[in-house]
Amino acid sequence: MPELPELEVVRDVLQHRVIGTTIDAVQLLPPGAPIVVRDLTNLGLSDALTGVTIANVVRRGKFLIFTLNPSSGDSFYLVINPKLSGRLQLAQVGEKRMAKTHIVFSLANGSELRYIDQKVMGQVYLERDPAEILDVKQMGPEPFDISLADFRARLQKFRGEIKGILTRGDFVAGIGNAYADEILWAAKIHPYRKKTQLTPEEIERLYRAMQSTLRQAIDHIQAQIGESIHLEQRDFMAVHMKTGEPCPRCGTPISLVGANQRITNFCRTCQPGGLIKGM
Repeated sequence: MPELPELEVVRDVLQHRVIGTTIDAVQLLPPGAPIVVRDLTNLGLSDALTGVTIANVVRRGKFLIFTLNPSSGDSFYLVINPKLSGRLQLAQVGEKRMAKTHIVFSLANGSELRYIDQKVMGQVYLERDPAEILDVKQMGPEPFDISLADFRARLQKFRGEIKGILTRGDFVAGIGNAYADEILWAAKIHPYRKKTQLTPEEIERLYRAMQSTLRQAIDHIQAQIGESIHLEQRDFMAVHMKTGEPCPRCGTPISLVGANQRITNFCRTCQPGGLIKGM
């Protein structure tokens, strides 16, 4: 699932490649509206987007928001929530399409922006006000926009295990299962520790680890994928999906716990304090 670092890299590439470009045509595959499209304007995705200019692309949490300026009338927005397997691809006209390509935006600069979704779980919204999408309205602050003092204060409002809190979009936006594992490893905190068990020093470590882990991930991804924004590149991760491999810090085999259909990886030596049984 794309999380903050992947989507931040995508946003950065799109800022350079598509801002100011006109959409010449929109093709839905198969013909007709694919299941991923949510047209909340009732304008029709293809009719509404043909001839509009892409004015801006921003990321909010795990959403990408395109500001679209038609030649006349008010701006509207294309909001993409890729969820588990949604990806965007920049391609040249005539370049072979990947399987499960659902939307092709033909751009006036001669390239195509394609939406691909192997599991057809993502959502592409056409909306006059992105704040009307419920998940956007309920999001917490961005991890890079919150101070340590605010982080501490917000944490007081939540209960439960710390990994579950980190992945709640109403706590901070953009962190999912994978980067929660990485942040907690960097902070040396067990993922199943209760929030109430954390010391002030551990909370500060967690905050610092959140900042550094996400920033380092952005740098790794940018260096490895360039403009191939459809690629997933996570081989740099320390623990997530590294079950049985040696911990980069101490050498202990990385543990796996599966709960609520979610994989959690951590180091039992570096992250003590849990009684959960696993590999």
